[in-house]
Order: sequence, then structure tokens, then C-alpha cells
Amino acid sequence: MVMALVETQTWSDEGMWLFNEPPRKLLKEKYDFEPDAAWLEHLQQASVRFNSGGSGSFVSEDGLIISNHHVGADALQKFSDQEHNYMRDGFYARSRSEEKKCLDLELNVLMGIEDVTGRVNAAVKEGLSAEAAFAARRAVMAEIEKESLAATGLRSDVVTLHQGGSYHLYRFKKYTDVRLVFAPEQQIAFYGGDPDNFEYPRFDLDICLFRAYENGEPAKVKHHLKWSQKGVSENELVFVSGHPGRTSRQFTVAELEYQRDVRMPYALQWLHRQEVLLNVFSGRSTEHARRARELYFGVQNSRKAREGMLAGLLDPQLFARKQAAEKRLRDIVAGNPDLRDCQNAWDQIQEAQKIIGAQAREFNLLEGGQGFSCTLFSIARTLVRSVEERTKPGGERLREFRESNLASLEMELFSEEPLYENLEQARLEDALTWLAQQLGYAHPVAQKALQGRSPRARASDLVRTTQVKEVAFRKKVYELSLAELKQCTDPMIQLALAVDAEARALRKVVETQDEVKKQAYSRIAKARFTADKGSIYPDATFTLRLAFGTVKGYEENGREVPFQTTLAGLYERAAEHQQQPPFNLPQRWIDGKPKLNLATPFNFVSTADIIGGNSGSPVVNRQGEFVGIIFDGNIQSLVLDFLYTDVQARAVSVNCQPIIEALRKIYEAGPLADELLGARQ
Repeated sequence: MVMALVETQTWSDEGMWLFNEPPRKLLKEKYDFEPDAAWLEHLQQASVRFNSGGSGSFVSEDGLIISNHHVGADALQKFSDQEHNYMRDGFYARSRSEEKKCLDLELNVLMGIEDVTGRVNAAVKEGLSAEAAFAARRAVMAEIEKESLAATGLRSDVVTLHQGGSYHLYRFKKYTDVRLVFAPEQQIAFYGGDPDNFEYPRFDLDICLFRAYENGEPAKVKHHLKWSQKGVSENELVFVSGHPGRTSRQFTVAELEYQRDVRMPYALQWLHRQEVLLNVFSGRSTEHARRARELYFGVQNSRKAREGMLAGLLDPQLFARKQAAEKRLRDIVAGNPDLRDCQNAWDQIQEAQKIIGAQAREFNLLEGGQGFSCTLFSIARTLVRSVEERTKPGGERLREFRESNLASLEMELFSEEPLYENLEQARLEDALTWLAQQLGYAHPVAQKALQGRSPRARASDLVRTTQVKEVAFRKKVYELSLAELKQCTDPMIQLALAVDAEARALRKVVETQDEVKKQAYSRIAKARFTADKGSIYPDATFTLRLAFGTVKGYEENGREVPFQTTLAGLYERAAEHQQQPPFNLPQRWIDGKPKLNLATPFNFVSTADIIGGNSGSPVVNRQGEFVGIIFDGNIQSLVLDFLYTDVQARAVSVNCQPIIEALRKIYEAGPLADELLGARQ
């Protein structure tokens, strides 16, 4: 493994590697392959981050982008109404003029990385309190980002790596004119529904195609992936370029114990509650189900993912490995005089985590927004905070209001996304009930929130009477002075104002203790770098990473699970379940069966190291050709948040071949298939 510093080294396919620190030696020794600078640059700039969550890639010189259907679902949901359900029925633009502009979708392409660790750490002077150190670190990061934005015009984000061991400046080209080109029906994109989610074998066409535009014309893209016509073969080396969200592999044992005993059980309690709420709401009518569909899917997905993570944390063998690894590293530190300043780092993290844990319930309810969980309150809070934050120097603002992020924030804040009063009211009523249950009805914050009303009555009044649902009103409030804001009579704005002081105070406690942890983790990172004698990769941060692995099946319950499925298997699975939901097929797939080559490979698995956020990531071969697209991991992969294993854990992808087959023979989208294969439009 690449955990040589703490475990006996083995050559597994572990690693979410930085593009500026790729695992060249590891790839050369295991696979006799060493990517050069041109190969890495091409893949890096062909990769796309969806700021709504997920990954994608350019697949034509005219700005065509492929991602997952479930990554594009946010845009599809915002297009849909009672007359046109794009999630259910799919979409195909037969001409450029029919491509539908997304409401508020921002795409990012990583153009360059600069190590700014020295400058960030130099701003945190010796002897500063944790609170002052946090302020100094925030200020210098905002300064670096502002300077970079002014100099390059590129979105500029300082990214914390190794939990505070290093800081890199990422510069992104932004695309904000993004248009939908193609989406299949959700039933074939998410075939098998929740029962098959995180399972394998799979039979999903989980794809969605967009096009980036610049100045009203399709973007001309130098770095786009060539489409492979042969797909993958068993035991082939493949690479994944995507944006894994968050991992916790470098957490100390104390932090993992907190995750296991406190955070995960609480999160699951909240998610189960949300799932019941949205299930009941969806059951009231077809239209209710359409309105809640994307939110409901997200909750189900999060619940199942966290169940898998908790199962991993409850595995004594996994925990024993983590404990042994930490002990080995601490022994190395204790025996090395040059690492003397690292010895108390673990204890400092444990103490900081205790303070955070003591505030966690109220933090989740107030600053985390669980006690007011609906889109209208989220908008109101952003408005309230933006008025105050924009009066401050850039380095003193909350991170989301820093100057380099304002354009992205405003795009989301002023989105014309449809909001449904009945869904908002149901969500807010349940959230206020949860708030009163968790804090107690007599708690001052609960009293401020409910104003002497029941959660149902209060939610009804707030949702019905707020003007926050109107974009014109949001723009007006956004320009108010702080004094004018406090005179605003809108009830949702008043609620956000009423609870903001308590929420900010909780955030300040957590941010201060996070600074303590960052400083401690920085020292642990120093020990890791010293002990490893080579490169190690940081935990995932929703920034671009390179993973690799082999296309390979696995054994489960005494049976061999094949590395790939076929289109024939899709129809066999539908027949096994007698076409009953969620294993029924869309009508066009039933009608189109005679046209298809049923031997065409469909989904495949590999040992590539992925996690949530990798959805939509391109899978490429040694030549850098597009051979597939990540859309899931199997149930055994959910433990990868904490520890890599390739015994059964697998990344699940759509093969490139059935995409072309379906476009031509099911969707009559030959020109789109031609464009993917390199034909000029």
C-alpha cells in the first residue's frame, strides 16, 4: 500500500493522487507505465467539476461534456414541470438551437496548481491563540485568492490538504453557460432503484450530456477525450480522473471513534427522518413525487452510504488496523528527536474534538441548518449574512463570502430554480419539530423560531408570506445596508436574523477548534512525510484527483462476480422481476430490443480508488482514451472513506460501448453518437 509509513508496504491500487504529485514510481514498478507531463495535462484539462456535486469530462472539441444522469439530475429537476418531466422521460436536443440552458450550473476545469503552504503558514505567527491563528489563516488565504483572481481571471481557491499539512492554490476556468444535450429516462439511468444502489452486478445507463458555451457559441476545447470503440478488457489498467468529495483516512483513532459513536448514528437518525418525510410527501400524488424526487434520491443515497461507512467503523478488524497504524507512527515519532514537536499532536486533536462534540448537536441544528431545513430559509440566511459580510474586509469574511467566491454565490442565490410551497412547508414543519425535540420546546432558540406557534402553523405562515421566493426581492435585499436589513419585515428574513447570533457563535467555536486540529495535523503530516520517505496522497477535498486500478471481478459468498455485465443481462433481470418497478424497462427499451446487439458489454467494475464525488468521472486507458464513466461503488466500497481495500471493494462504471449502441438504436441520436466518435458537426 501507499501507507508504507504505518503498514507493511504492498502494491495495491490505493490512492487519490494529486495531479501535481502523481504516483509515477508506483505505476512504473507495478504496471510498467509512467504518465508523462503531456498525458497528465491533457487528462487534467479534459476533466470537469460540476459545482452542484460530481464530475465529468469533455468528449468533443465543441464543448460536449459527459457526466452521470444523477449528477445532471439537479438541472433536469429544475427544467421539469407538470407538463414536461425531463427526469422521467429524458431529453434529446436534435439541433444546437434545442439545447436547453441550465439555470445555475457552474462547471470548473482545473488549469493550474501552486503550492502556497509556506505563505499560509508564515501568516500564523508563533504564540497566537487558536482564534487569532484561525483569523490570520483565513485572511491570508482570502488574500492569495483575491490576488490570483485579479491576475488571471480564473476562479482561485486555496485548498487545505493533509488536514492542514499543506495548502495549494487551485485555478479553475469557469463555464456558466451550460446547456443540456441528452438525458435518458431515469428508469434506465437508475435501473434497479434503491434496491440496486451500491450493488453489483448492475445494468444502468447512468449518463447525461451537456455542452459548454462561451459568448453564445459552443466552447472550442483543445483537451477532450478520444472515445474508445473497444471498451475495456479483463485485468486492463485503467485510470479515473475525478473529484472525490471527502475521505477520512488520515483521521486519528480518536476522531474515528467520534465518527463511529456519535456523528454517524446522529446523521443516520436525521436521514431516516428525512426519508420518511419525503416518502410520505411523495405518496400524496404523482406531482408531489416529481417535486420531491431529486431530494428524496439524495437522502436515500446518503442514508445507504452512511450505513455502509458505519458498518466499516464497527468492523473490529478495520479498527484494529487503524489503531496499529497509529501506534506505529507514534512510536516512530517517539524515537526520532527531530519529531519531538509532533508527540502531543494526537492528544491535542482528541481534546479539540471533545469541545466540538460538546457543541455538535446545537451546531447541526443552527449553523448546519437542520432545525430550519428548507431552501427558503437557506436563501434567507445567505441574504442576511451577505449584507453583513460584504461590509467587512475580504480576509475577515466567512469563507463562502470571500471576494473570489462572490460570483459563484450570486449565481446560485439569484437562480430561477422553481420552489414548491407545499414541499417547503412540509420540510420546514418537520425541521422545526426536530429543533423543538432536540433542544426542548422551552429552549430560547426554539422559542425564537416558533414564536408561540406550533411547528405546522409557524411553517405555514413563514412559507406562505415570505417574499424570499421571488428573485427580484432577493436582489433588493442583497443591496440593503445592515441597518436597512434589520428593518426588513419579511418573516423568513426575520427568522434568519433572529437565530444568526447563536449560529455564528457555534461556528466560531468549531472553527477555532478546527484550527487547533489543523496545527496538530500539520505536525502529524510532517511525521508521515519523514517516515514514508516518499510521496503520500492527501484525503479527498472535492478537487481533481487521479486514481488507477485494474478491471477485475471479485468473489462474494462463494461465487465469482464477473468483471462486466451485458445488455442481454439487462433484459434477463427485467424478466426475472416480471417488469415490476424498480426493475421495469422504459417502453422504448422494450420496443428497441430487436435492434440491439445484446452481447454488448454494459457495466464493469475495477479496483480504482473512488468515493462520493467521483460520480461522472471518466475512466481512461493507457492511451488516455475514454473507456467508461464511473457511476457508483459496490456496497463493499463504502468503507473506502476510512480505509482502502481491493478484496471486494469495486468502482462501478458504464462501458463506453453501450452508450453508442443506445444512442444509435434506442434514441435515434446518430449525430450525437458521431460527435462522440470524433465526427465534426
